[in-house]
Amino acid sequence: MDNADYLDVALRLANSDLADLETLRAALHDEPWWAGRAGEADLAVLREVAGGLRRALAAAVSGAADAVLREINALLAAHPPRPRLSAGHQPAGAAPNWHVHVADVDAPPAREVAAAAAWGLAQGIVRHGTSRWGRCAAEGCAAFFLDTSTNRARRFCSARCANRMHVAAFRARRRPT
Repeated sequence: MDNADYLDVALRLANSDLADLETLRAALHDEPWWAGRAGEADLAVLREVAGGLRRALAAAVSGAADAVLREINALLAAHPPRPRLSAGHQPAGAAPNWHVHVADVDAPPAREVAAAAAWGLAQGIVRHGTSRWGRCAAEGCAAFFLDTSTNRARRFCSARCANRMHVAAFRARRRPT
């Protein structure tokens, strides 16, 4: 994984309600190594992490730099990355699949997911500042997103939310008065 992947993990955790183990596994869908091993204890830890991520993202959206700093530093202090170089699992004689884990690979999934999310969000703030973070403008959705568009005009977290709102607006215009 790289920092962009870690940021994606942070956003997926922040945007998930983590109501149960299945929603946690769905949020970790791109990381089967974590999702498949996650249990109730991981869920409890990651609910708290998701709350901290949401507070940090809300602060970024509102431009509250001091709160961003406080929330992300609290996450990093509670879930510090402990980088470990790994060669991955490969067949005998194959070249190693080098990558870095942010925690011991034998640690509970919550330890690595929490460290990855904290590190990813911290790196996202370093790279993009606080002006590119947003909250979905779609009715019924409050998901956070990173706006990497050139004109900084993104209003929705996904094409799905944008399409839903555009179709609703189109239908409203077509309705007879």
